[in-house]
Amino acid sequence: MKICHVITRLIVGGAQENTVSTCIGLRKLGHDVDLVIGPQTGPEGSLYDQAKAAGVPIIVVDELRRAPNPLHDFGAGAALRRLFLRKRYDVVHTHSGKAGFIGRIAAKLAHVPIIVHTIHGPSFYEYQNPIGNWIFRWAEQVAGECTTQFVSVADAMTEQYLAAGIARSNQYVTIHSGMNIDAFLGARRDDSLRGSLGITSGDLVVGKIARLFRLKGHEFLFEAAPRIVAAVPNVKFLLVGDGIYRDRFERLAAEMNVRDHFVFAGLVPPGEIPRYVASMDLLVHLSLREGLPRALPQALASGKPVVAFDVDGACEVCLDGETGLLVTAGDVNGLANAVIRLLQDTGLTNRMGTQGRNLVQERFSEERMVRQLDELYRRLWAARH
Repeated sequence: MKICHVITRLIVGGAQENTVSTCIGLRKLGHDVDLVIGPQTGPEGSLYDQAKAAGVPIIVVDELRRAPNPLHDFGAGAALRRLFLRKRYDVVHTHSGKAGFIGRIAAKLAHVPIIVHTIHGPSFYEYQNPIGNWIFRWAEQVAGECTTQFVSVADAMTEQYLAAGIARSNQYVTIHSGMNIDAFLGARRDDSLRGSLGITSGDLVVGKIARLFRLKGHEFLFEAAPRIVAAVPNVKFLLVGDGIYRDRFERLAAEMNVRDHFVFAGLVPPGEIPRYVASMDLLVHLSLREGLPRALPQALASGKPVVAFDVDGACEVCLDGETGLLVTAGDVNGLANAVIRLLQDTGLTNRMGTQGRNLVQERFSEERMVRQLDELYRRLWAARH
């Protein structure tokens, strides 16, 4: 089949890694796949070279920008419509809010037979202003009218979209975000890496993998840190990721008198992430908005238990009391208690790590995700003929 995936930016992030893995996997199955992106900007790193090296044809639409701009947005829609008409794709599959809205409308105007959209995280959410929330909800309702099938990375996404009156229940299917779990299954603690980061052999490491940006929840970890340090003096907090909030967070760690316990690793290439995860003792995920956090199955594949805010699809990976501990979003005391409990109970962390590894092997491989998408495209195509 002739397939086009569309995403706004190819930065280092969960939705982008999912999209690149999908394009690579579908090409291996014999599909003709293009990837359309906007221009690359920002400190979060890029997956462009990885996708190109894997042979994925990349088409850059300069007008496809993340920031709202009526002139750019109209231009992006027109450019995408022209591309879809020229290429005559069987399937257009969109990702992210901006590319999802513009891409689906352009695909409808170009009479693309099958239009699919993956919900990596809701475009509308309670932490934005009411007007913005209403606009994004309305945009999703409009784009929903152009959508053949929604792919949710977690059941929670389907529930939120249906509650917002977007499409019908039979238009949704859950396909968990797959990843190369073999690298995590085989990763082992790397004392040389820990040493290069200033982490000693006797330190207990609490890791967090996320862009240094709003809604990622780092501030809650800084607030909880003094209490965790008091209970576990040999704890280190390893922050993997970069972003525009780095200076702010370094100042915050100093203000909380825990700067010596925090390690800012900065931007880490995706291929190096397994080494970092394997060098952690547990991972925390504190985002206030995220469909299904890839960091959670990555940690579990490495046999590391997780602590997560109970937001969106986190509970579908962090099974409370089985693979980790769930905490009410924003509950700093609950976060501190959960982290201290796991750091002080080796038997519990080992048991959760083993159960988490089994869960991930069953549900979160790249091969499983790509196979499910391939089957979905074929089913939708068969239904039209």
